[in-house]
Amino acid sequence: MLYQRSSALFKEAQKYIPGGVNSPVRAFKAVGGDPIFVKHASGAYLYDEDGNRLIDYIASWGPLILGHAYEPVINAVIDKAKKGTSFGMPTQIETELARLAVSMVPNIDKIRFVNSGTEACMSAVRLARGYTGKDKIIKFSGCYHGHSDSFLIQAGSGAVTFGSPNSPGVTQGTAKDTLLARYNDLESVHQIVAANKDEIAAVIIEPVAGNMGCIIPSNEFINGLRNICTQENILLIFDEVMTGFRLGRGGAQEALNIDADILCFGKVIGGGLPVGAFAARSEIMTHLAPEGPVYQAGTLSGNPLAMAAGLAMLSELDQRPEIFDSLAKKTAYLHDSFDEVLNKKGIPYHINRFGSMISVHFTEEPVTDFESSAKGNNDMFKKYFHGMLDKGIYLPPSAFESYFLNDALSCQDLDETISALEGLTF
Repeated sequence: MLYQRSSALFKEAQKYIPGGVNSPVRAFKAVGGDPIFVKHASGAYLYDEDGNRLIDYIASWGPLILGHAYEPVINAVIDKAKKGTSFGMPTQIETELARLAVSMVPNIDKIRFVNSGTEACMSAVRLARGYTGKDKIIKFSGCYHGHSDSFLIQAGSGAVTFGSPNSPGVTQGTAKDTLLARYNDLESVHQIVAANKDEIAAVIIEPVAGNMGCIIPSNEFINGLRNICTQENILLIFDEVMTGFRLGRGGAQEALNIDADILCFGKVIGGGLPVGAFAARSEIMTHLAPEGPVYQAGTLSGNPLAMAAGLAMLSELDQRPEIFDSLAKKTAYLHDSFDEVLNKKGIPYHINRFGSMISVHFTEEPVTDFESSAKGNNDMFKKYFHGMLDKGIYLPPSAFESYFLNDALSCQDLDETISALEGLTF
């Protein structure tokens, strides 16, 4: 396929936008080449500025679980836009979406809307600190919770030490309150908790990770994490920005049968518009302003366009829960077929899958955490990515990202994707 116009548009964008993109993964740094510029999309397909049609496996990084330009969502946004885009005042639709979300998700009483997943996670940590009166948090290597300072931390000198900044602009003072554990390694959590007794406000985790590829928690790990938090009076925060309303009506809590203390949402809850949210039991949420002392605010939070999109999206998922089973079956079919093809090619690989999230890792070892994910053969991934792209299949342009299937993908689309893989030479 030719991408001449996309390349020209990228050069123009670089004159005015840092790196030519407004989010780093879009720049193709991990795979080489120039990013694809999208002109429009419909259902399971992207149409780029050069007129190419691409089968989409990122769904705007998760939000578009029902496919692009889903008519009920689009109509809801158009109807609401005709009445005004933002007021800085309460509207009824905020309560409608809040009521629906609370009814779908286990173990929450109240929800606060914000504008992004980053903002949701940042606010959830502040709330946890305000509620517990403690300062430190534990996060896990490879889990991404947005670009707030508290989360841009890399490993320190040992399992029980605080981390250090992995981005300029993040201070050592901020980093000292973030402790880093290993995903699927309960002992690393035990060590950190023991070394920081009564100082940890919260543990934040992607319950099914999607930012080091799709990584599935073991039952022992995720249940053990819940037990540690309960025993040590630590709040367990599930970052369900990816998994919320994707792995089921009740998200990862429902899928894993684990109750978290605070939940963070984004992506699907906004129906493709910028929305985030965080939620918890009433006893925790009443600590938020204006009821409580923990301050959080946002001029565009709960804006009517985003609420309309989110309400249309969640209403559809609430009324048609069979969508989640259908998506899981499509993802399993893709998994089984990729297994067959890659086995025939004799290529070292592992595939991780949970619900409608899936990722391919070119490594001989099982992928259970960031360290094992990082051992994947990136040169092979580049050949895989560009080979599939040339055949009209758009995959995440990084080995460290999950694929997100959407309901508009047909069996024919899946078979076309499998055929594209069969034709690849590594």
